[in-house]
Amino acid sequence: MSPLMFLQSPIRWLKAISNYRATSSGGPNFGYDLCDRKIKPEQLTNLDLSSWDIAFNGAEPINSAILERFATKFESCGFRREAFYPCYGMAEATLMVSGGIKSAPIVLKTVEGAALEQNQVVPASVDQEGTLTLVGSGQSLPDQQIVIVHPETLTPCEPGQVGEIWVSGPSIAQGYWNQPATTKHNFGVTLAPMGEKPFLRTGDLGFMLDGELFITGRLKDLIIINGRNHYPQDIEWTVENTHSLLRPTCSAGFSVNIAGEEQLVVIAEVERSYWKSTRLAASDPGNGAKGHALDTKELIRLIRRAVLQHHDLQVHTALLLKPGTIPKTSSGKIQRHACRQSFLAGTLAVINDGD
Repeated sequence: MSPLMFLQSPIRWLKAISNYRATSSGGPNFGYDLCDRKIKPEQLTNLDLSSWDIAFNGAEPINSAILERFATKFESCGFRREAFYPCYGMAEATLMVSGGIKSAPIVLKTVEGAALEQNQVVPASVDQEGTLTLVGSGQSLPDQQIVIVHPETLTPCEPGQVGEIWVSGPSIAQGYWNQPATTKHNFGVTLAPMGEKPFLRTGDLGFMLDGELFITGRLKDLIIINGRNHYPQDIEWTVENTHSLLRPTCSAGFSVNIAGEEQLVVIAEVERSYWKSTRLAASDPGNGAKGHALDTKELIRLIRRAVLQHHDLQVHTALLLKPGTIPKTSSGKIQRHACRQSFLAGTLAVINDGD
């Protein structure tokens, strides 16, 4: 099934699993979120997910709340939460880097959010304020080695520190085709304490705890403001849950340099139905659509307040975008770098009060 077919109608994926009695299938975290948000209760009729033994989840940081919502919603269809299989992989490693034992439960770790902003892993209880619950992505494959490395000093991190994930093993590729500079930077890198063993720099951030790998984000996407680290997926999660008018998995957070200081920019798409109502109300004020029209100023105010409340961050610029216009990969993942470039170039499809 093509990513576009899934994005247009998430139920197609689950129907295929049901109809063909699939035992192994999966996707990125946002795919499970999309199923939970978009599939209506009446669509669950005759959906049988009891054959689904391995529901792998990778390609981006995994949100424990999304897993819980998905499992709860589709439990009546035979889905078992024990089927969840968080894992981590990339093409440069011939896909698989880490994963758990099929029969083992998901590993969750609750940590202090403020400490994580300083690249420190401090365990916390679930009922504490300002915490994050992270989902483990399994253990390294037997013939591989995973090391957490400080991305600037290129030295191994101490236990309990967040750093760049480096991987060594026989499944690691030799490099990128006809890209010698990028290959030199990412492949065959060595660590002084480990001799000449070659490592792959993944560009992902995370930490190891009791042999379990936890992914926290992408190095190039990390937002650093006033000396604190902020992961864009956490900010985007806050934004998308601000109001039902905002489309799920259709927002981006990034920083830009303004007058010598890094500032936060947030962009988010609105739902297509409300966008249509807004345009209709603007073109014909007497048609009754005005009551359903989108109050852009109020929505932006809510976004600013939510980000300040949950992340202690001031949003410098918040923009609402027309549906289906935010830059994404072919698999439906947000291209934050492209979003930032489009923002700086002034080419985003922004909704203005007059639209």
